[in-house]
Amino acid sequence: MPLNKKVLAIVLAGGEGNRLMPLTADRAKPAVPFAGSYRLIDFALSNLVNSRYLQIVVLTQYKSHSLDRHISETWRMSTQLGNYVASVPAQQRVGKSWFLGSANAIYQSLNLIHDANPDIVVVVGADHVYRMDFAQMVEQHVLSGAKATVAAVRQPLSMANQFGVIEVDQNDPQKIGAFVEKPATTPGLAADPTQFLASMGNYVFNADALVEALHVDAERLDTKHDMGGDIIPYFVNQGEAGVYDFTLNDIPGSTDRDRTYWRDVGTIDSFYDAHIDLISPLPVFNLYNSEWPIYTRQSISPPAKFVRGVNDAVGTALDSIVSSGVVVSGGIVEGSVLSQDVFVGTGSRVVDSVLMDKVYIGEGAVVNHAIIDKNVRVPAGAAIGLDHDLDRARGFKVTESGITVLSKGQEVPEPGDAERELAARNMHLLPNAVKAATAQSPEFRDSINRATGEHAGTSAGAASGASRS
Repeated sequence: MPLNKKVLAIVLAGGEGNRLMPLTADRAKPAVPFAGSYRLIDFALSNLVNSRYLQIVVLTQYKSHSLDRHISETWRMSTQLGNYVASVPAQQRVGKSWFLGSANAIYQSLNLIHDANPDIVVVVGADHVYRMDFAQMVEQHVLSGAKATVAAVRQPLSMANQFGVIEVDQNDPQKIGAFVEKPATTPGLAADPTQFLASMGNYVFNADALVEALHVDAERLDTKHDMGGDIIPYFVNQGEAGVYDFTLNDIPGSTDRDRTYWRDVGTIDSFYDAHIDLISPLPVFNLYNSEWPIYTRQSISPPAKFVRGVNDAVGTALDSIVSSGVVVSGGIVEGSVLSQDVFVGTGSRVVDSVLMDKVYIGEGAVVNHAIIDKNVRVPAGAAIGLDHDLDRARGFKVTESGITVLSKGQEVPEPGDAERELAARNMHLLPNAVKAATAQSPEFRDSINRATGEHAGTSAGAASGASRS
């Protein structure tokens, strides 16, 4: 039945992303780079395209240049077949205000719905990491007779105050009985009292019902013009809102480990944790599922390279993602994600960190538990993430959990003697992966310790020489 329905997909990509500062200081949140090669919006668009929904509009507003450029360079569809991914900025079609909320963004863009004339409108957020076949959700929506359906993911009860909470109808588990935005508490699920259903920010609507609801919302004075806060409660109050349990979604090539993976990466901590999810031998979220690919712009950078540096110091990467164009020249990378065209110099250490495009790590520098945005140059002998007071004094952001964050192109001062000594002390630390591999071989560990010491000596000499030149 759903195959006979004409579907228009709307991607909401206009949020400021204040909680992701400073990564959003120069770009919209959906344009933030992720996992070495992607932008956050690539996950929403890939899910829609893999679901065979090929008429897509992306509503943008704040700092949208890099997002618009990425969409125009990457997401090119066959116009001859009537397919498109169109980036649509705020146009002030209704009054002189910009978008007042996610619902108002669609209301001010109703011409897109009128022009496409769909039966069904799929509305999705642009900044979550997951895989989902929206066709399965649309099928349930049509068969249920609901006018609106909300996708729901199961979350621990302790996180109820962070999400829109869905309480199902006691007589019909596919119908929403109540929808509450970020309550202090909520009842647990009957099947699992430790969990609740959280809104994923993905919705399916009958087109005519959505248009009517948006007109009603626009005329109200007691509204924030928000999809989750206002439009969905409107349908709930009319008894016309359904819920789609994300655990029912079946993705080709998925496993029990990653099938229901979903992350809201709206904070620095969640953004960092989502990267860490990727680098285990059996990743919690699997980027390598070729049956449901995540599409992005193809790089023209050369393959990654690991080479010896000064005095034959070996370039190594352990438990890490390394993108095209990366050169590890005599440095050690562990537990990290390196984006395109990153350079890691002789004797440097990059540990438990995320480096975005064209970051340069100088000789003997140490980067630990950090996120470094594009085009940052870390000078030789510098220490980042080892002394949080030093990090703050240089203008770097440090989260409460201890993640040091540098913004796009941020200047890193030349290190003083104390900072170089701090970096040098950390060069002697044996990588965790090597410790694990040699746990049962003490004699092998001794040899590696000696090699590490020699590597550190080379690093300190290289950093000292670089600082004098």
